[in-house]
Amino acid sequence: MAARLPTLVIVGRPNVGKSTLFNRIAGKRIAVVEDTPGVTRDRLYAEFEHRGRRMRLVDTGGILFGEDDPLVEQIRVQAEVAMAEADVVLFVVDAAEGLNPADHDLAERLRGIRQPVYVVPTKSDNPDRDIQSAEFYALGFDQVTPVSGVHGRGLDDLLDTIAEGFPKTAAEEERGDELRLAIVGRPNVGKSSMLNAFTGEQRAIVSNIPGTTRDAVDTLVQWKGQPVRLVDTAGLRRRGKIQGSVEYYMALRATQAMERADCALLVVDGQEGLTDGDKRVAKASHDLGKPLVIAVNKWDLREPPDGELGRRTALKKDFERIIRNEAPEVAYAPIRFTSAQEETGMDGVMKAVYAAVDNWSFRIGTGVLNRLVQDAVFSKPLTRKGKPLKVYYCTQPQARPPMFVLFCNDAELVHFSYLRYIENQIRAKFTLEGTPIRVVARSSKGKYDD
Repeated sequence: MAARLPTLVIVGRPNVGKSTLFNRIAGKRIAVVEDTPGVTRDRLYAEFEHRGRRMRLVDTGGILFGEDDPLVEQIRVQAEVAMAEADVVLFVVDAAEGLNPADHDLAERLRGIRQPVYVVPTKSDNPDRDIQSAEFYALGFDQVTPVSGVHGRGLDDLLDTIAEGFPKTAAEEERGDELRLAIVGRPNVGKSSMLNAFTGEQRAIVSNIPGTTRDAVDTLVQWKGQPVRLVDTAGLRRRGKIQGSVEYYMALRATQAMERADCALLVVDGQEGLTDGDKRVAKASHDLGKPLVIAVNKWDLREPPDGELGRRTALKKDFERIIRNEAPEVAYAPIRFTSAQEETGMDGVMKAVYAAVDNWSFRIGTGVLNRLVQDAVFSKPLTRKGKPLKVYYCTQPQARPPMFVLFCNDAELVHFSYLRYIENQIRAKFTLEGTPIRVVARSSKGKYDD
């Protein structure tokens, strides 16, 4: 068993703001938030980082005791299972409503567990609510930290306190050596067959019936001595076509897989070509800032397999051109042709994946970057409404994905097409195949103006 990240589990009665808190800490909308109690039925997982510490977050369904409804019983069991794997329990209560008898019932159950319990009154949007939250000390726990899940108020203090109590785990040390690859795509394009081709054994169920894979299944394999965690996911579908909770959670877990992965592998059906569904998946990866590799699967049905070298035949070049034209937003994604059935093309896919992840972590020296940008601005000066654009300097504040900030006299002068021009100049110099990059403009009025 690999060592795991420190795990925070959110528990509480229904409709106290658990999912809102989960989304705020995770930094993205994962859990469904509605006013209807009991919307979250299953456990939801996310990884997040706070002050350089990586942690794992689990959201659970609302817990009620003394109910005969079998669904309530399932929710309670799910929450208790989650608590069993917790390092810290976040006991969420409603600061706006105040103490509730159901809070006392849950507190009785939580007193018997070994993990530290933090009482977290949510909906504490102002200092008056903070004062009122003192009543929750009556639940018998030492830590009561009011927060606002909607606005994020108080969350840094809560997470600071929690993070200080965790020693650095082996999982945090080892995760840098483990590549997480999310295999994504529409139903029935061969994702499970591709997972089996990677592993060399029957790890996932393969069927011609779309939607056979319902859960995201992590599979740890070795590729040329390197650990790779493959995530085989249920196919993403349009929300309007999702029928029932099972279909809904299929789509939800596939999205979660991309969010916690280092790279997305989009599997496209080589017979059908690029579809609207493929474009939606590619866009989701781009919006998340994740590296992307496109695997055109079932290519053996169009051309005989040609081994791992993957010659760029005329048919492949034509298919690549179509993908580039129909999905220009991810023109940076390398395209590889595979046959999971014949187990060909896997080596080329993995080489592209590793290169994309390396580029995702790429950093450019400040001096080199500024010379490149100044040359680009000189070659294509920008003037709008009679006002010339002046770019004072450029910096790269982050990688994963690489982000570049242009400090200029007036950011409103910079149209998105000019930012795209700067991006293209950076890519022309450094390629950065497989990874999205972000270029943004910031005004620096008064500091650099003459």
